[in-house]
Amino acid sequence: MLSLTFALALPAAAQPASRIAFVNANLVPMDRERVLRGQTVLVENGRIAAIGPRIAIPADARRIDARNMWLSPGLADLHTHVQTRDDLAIYLSYGVTAVLHMGEASNAFANRTRIAANTAAIPAPHIYTALAVDGSPRYGHLLVTTAEEARAAVLLARANGYAFIKVYNNLSPEAFAALAAAGRELGIPLIGHTVNAMGGLERQLAAGQILVAHAEEFIYGHFFAPDVDSGERVPPDSSIPGAIAMVKRHNAFVAADLITYGVIAEQRGRPEMAGTYLARPETRLLSPRYRLEWPLSGYDRAGGSLMPRAAFLSRLAKAFADAEVPLVAGTDAPTIPGLFIGDSLHRNLALLEAAGLTRYQALATATRNAGAFIARARPGEPAFGTITPGARADLVLTRANPLEDLATLRAPLGVMAHGIWRDRAALDALLAPIADRYAAATR
Repeated sequence: MLSLTFALALPAAAQPASRIAFVNANLVPMDRERVLRGQTVLVENGRIAAIGPRIAIPADARRIDARNMWLSPGLADLHTHVQTRDDLAIYLSYGVTAVLHMGEASNAFANRTRIAANTAAIPAPHIYTALAVDGSPRYGHLLVTTAEEARAAVLLARANGYAFIKVYNNLSPEAFAALAAAGRELGIPLIGHTVNAMGGLERQLAAGQILVAHAEEFIYGHFFAPDVDSGERVPPDSSIPGAIAMVKRHNAFVAADLITYGVIAEQRGRPEMAGTYLARPETRLLSPRYRLEWPLSGYDRAGGSLMPRAAFLSRLAKAFADAEVPLVAGTDAPTIPGLFIGDSLHRNLALLEAAGLTRYQALATATRNAGAFIARARPGEPAFGTITPGARADLVLTRANPLEDLATLRAPLGVMAHGIWRDRAALDALLAPIADRYAAATR
């Protein structure tokens, strides 16, 4: 009965068309650094069926005139903590067509909302979820203290549609090993933070963890040991090649989330920053919950400066990218003050470019690399992150070439996700009632 309700809730205008043709588009396919001009992209049942300058377009296909426009893959934010359908619609309006919820999703979100999103019953990116587990109740994650509990957690994750187990700081080595073993057996890989008792990221990656969830984790779990980290000491740049070798040795991915540590560093010791963030125009789409929580977060209460560490992480990301360590985009939005949904992903791309990455390298973190990560973790699922035949048709249409100006992606002319095409007017129509409700709730 639930799926029928979702189907009835989908407006007729948003029903997926079986065939859609983007005609005369300039493509940024992101399979490699190149541009293909004057191409037609035929989408059938949510997949890319054909690409070419002169392909046959079926008579029943809906045509989208993309002349003098640029078609590129939809974006992925692989570290988010969104909770509502409103949050998902906001992501879609920013061109985000895939998200990884990194823990503490409600049961309703992890199951009902995820299923609704992934079956096109609601306007949303494709959702992947991670079950966060820890060896202590300190951070509010699922408590796992023994090997038996660890295996049970992975079984629970599989039964509830989770794609990943997110490991957290206070797990025991015994529990970590059991999570890794059960994850391999049941197809639920490990991702996450530094686990202090494991003695460093090297051991975690060797045991099977496939993603380091923050660039900053290398400070805590590789360059310094957690028990000797002063909280502000900056690793020498001469230590970066060793980190590169370690990640490549284990074929791991790294979340290049410069925006996350950047906003934490920006507000350290500066209580006025919460108000500064809330004065930004993006606040119109910020849930009243976060308008109340951001000023109380406590990130402003610590002393000292994290800016030198933030600068080091920029150099680390640049070195990783140049060494072809696979970086993926993540933001941690919206739980940390200043991290607006959707907006933060674009700010992160800008920070990566400012760190010295080429625009192609920066954009790859949110497209082809994100797709490669999911392909490794979830073999058999439809590919995404590139515009290639057979891939999921996650697409963004922009006025300019993103390889010349990444900012063009912030305001897409249209977005396709789950086989549904929404032009700018349709995207704005998703946002208007959200902004109105939030404004009414905060008067």
